[in-house]
Amino acid sequence: MQALVWEGPRQMNLREVADAQPAAQEVLIKVAYSGICGSELGGYLGHNSLRKPPLIMGHEFSGEIVALGEGASEVKPGLAVGQRVTVNPLISDPWSFAALKGRHNLSLPRNILGIHRPGSYAQYISAPAVNVYALPATMSLEHAALTEPMACALRAVRLAGCTATDRVLITGLGPIGLLVLQVAKAFGVQEIFATDTDADRRTIGAHFGVQILNSLEQNVVDVVRAATDGAGVDMAIDAVGASATRSECINAVAPGGKVIFTGLHHEESSLPVNYIIRNEINIQGSFAYTPLDFEAAFQWLAAGRIEIDPWLIKAPLAEGGAAFDRLLNNPGPVVKILLYS
Repeated sequence: MQALVWEGPRQMNLREVADAQPAAQEVLIKVAYSGICGSELGGYLGHNSLRKPPLIMGHEFSGEIVALGEGASEVKPGLAVGQRVTVNPLISDPWSFAALKGRHNLSLPRNILGIHRPGSYAQYISAPAVNVYALPATMSLEHAALTEPMACALRAVRLAGCTATDRVLITGLGPIGLLVLQVAKAFGVQEIFATDTDADRRTIGAHFGVQILNSLEQNVVDVVRAATDGAGVDMAIDAVGASATRSECINAVAPGGKVIFTGLHHEESSLPVNYIIRNEINIQGSFAYTPLDFEAAFQWLAAGRIEIDPWLIKAPLAEGGAAFDRLLNNPGPVVKILLYS
């Protein structure tokens, strides 16, 4: 089969590789669409420590079941050849200590499609049957491929604990930031500040009726504090992961406020720890999602609760390298690029 293989920093090439095969209790899926994730952009540049070349990336995807491995229909009754599906790419031991506490995403060792085993930037992918979700007839394959990033957004907003009376700052209006924005609004949040350095993404964010800030031209902390009578926001969600955006979030929240870090751009950042202590600021990481988050994201998308179609672009797998470069350099009014084979 053909697959897009990451072979080193900025080296993404279409190769002939061995056909994917389903192991016991797995299914074989013909990939329809596979999204490009921000963490994969970091991996493409060689900045992500989890990804090691050569690697078939891709973990946000949809497709059609073409074969069932031995016992697959026993662990997930109802699965059948020909079904349109999406997959939770985070494979965890259901009996691990973390999973028993409801935090499957923190189980060790982690096993993620597109990181620890071949991903979806290929014509076919094998996946555990228990992680497979059959699509309702009304759900498109394009929307199904967004379930994974939607689950990340839901997780971040849930951890933040957003309510209708809270004021929220979101740094970064890439795919996760824009989904976080929509989830926060759905949770009833009325006052949202959102930042991005890209003009097209600011325009997309403004479409949702929130206050948009350009951190290249405005002091985000000063603007937020002025707009909140000096108090600051109740919570801030960083969907970038840069040292500057992490600091902005910390300095923009009110004493006792909460900061959620979900962006992975920089491995390390210098933070104002004494300020954090003196203001009792709560900082929490948000990594991936639990099965309940993924299930909720799937239901939200199936119900059409998210607006994203105007900013989706599709590109053939053979142009995957160019699609990565576009997102890094001059993406335009794009929220997500979906690759197809």
